[in-house]
Amino acid sequence: MTEEEVGARLVALLAPVEATPSVSGGQRFARATVDVPLASWSAAVRAARDDSELACDFFDWLSAVDELTEGFDVVAHLWSTRLRHGVLLRTRVPRDAPTVASVVDVYPGAAWHERETHEMFGIDFDGHGELRPLLLPPEFEGHPLRKEFVLASRVAKPW
Repeated sequence: MTEEEVGARLVALLAPVEATPSVSGGQRFARATVDVPLASWSAAVRAARDDSELACDFFDWLSAVDELTEGFDVVAHLWSTRLRHGVLLRTRVPRDAPTVASVVDVYPGAAWHERETHEMFGIDFDGHGELRPLLLPPEFEGHPLRKEFVLASRVAKPW
């Protein structure tokens, strides 16, 4: 399947949900990308895995992008080891209530990625169950991958 066909297939599976397919990554690293509504996030992940034409049996990674006032984009990369194609799934999470459904029940390997995204961006994954610190010390305050987070090395400190 081409990238366009992968995106179109996933959109068709999610109908009547208004998902938007596109191709990202440029010519050399082209990848099907599908933007889905927040409420359809886990359904889209499950559809990509369970559909025989997509067969995305490999969870590669999940993270987020801080889009400032627009909220956060949660992005997951899924891959079909048998059919050799992938898809980037993306959903927008509002900044004032950053919560999205966990996909650990679909891909258990997503647990670590959701914990890291929770810790670094402050996004909650509803249904995860163990969003405890993974990389930062327990006394650390804030979410260092948010754009408003002030890096300590950039703050002038008195000697």
